[in-house]
Amino acid sequence: MAPPEIDWSSIDTVFLDMDGTLLDLHFDNHFWLEHVPLRYGEARGLDLAASKALLYGKYRDREGTLDWYCVDHWSRDLGLDIALLKQEVEHLIGVHPHVLDFLSALAACGKRRVLVTNAHQKSIALKMQRTALAGQLDGVICAHDLAEPKESPAFWERVQAIEPFDRARTLFVDDNEQVLRTARAYGFQWLLAVLAPDSRRPARAASDFPAIRHFADLLPGLRGEGGR
Repeated sequence: MAPPEIDWSSIDTVFLDMDGTLLDLHFDNHFWLEHVPLRYGEARGLDLAASKALLYGKYRDREGTLDWYCVDHWSRDLGLDIALLKQEVEHLIGVHPHVLDFLSALAACGKRRVLVTNAHQKSIALKMQRTALAGQLDGVICAHDLAEPKESPAFWERVQAIEPFDRARTLFVDDNEQVLRTARAYGFQWLLAVLAPDSRRPARAASDFPAIRHFADLLPGLRGEGGR
């Protein structure tokens, strides 16, 4: 797959999703699909299959909403301390390959680097503690602070109020196709999808958007090595 063509001279700001984009989605997939059902089943006297069936239905009902991403919502709904359970498997939190090199290269080129995430504040704090991301970002925007998920058309208007940006000169990278469709409808000129959000699962074959498997795909162009 050829790297997407990006005119870096036309970009001032790069908005970056966290889970699945900068960080390996394996942690989140394992946590919600395996670890939470395990602990929920233990607490309710359910076998793992029954626990998964019940929880997966709850997840589907809240998918795409702020509640789906909310640690406090699931703690209340399930009667579990979700933040504490995340600490039990926090060793699985990992940064995708070449991400830190990419963030450093963006800084060297004078680009503003802003994390834009649906993750809950407690999840962000845990992941910043476990990784070197915090020192490589110029800003963090949490959807819970804006009371709208990235899937919502109102989200980007609220971002504009706290992080003004030119949608023609801003690149947004995310692994969620619905989120990218919302951004496209808002008028972003530069959008990129991540095809391999979870290192333990096969990469998607294609996307409706220009796409990368790893951030290494972007480094030559960003550093001026054969880029536009």
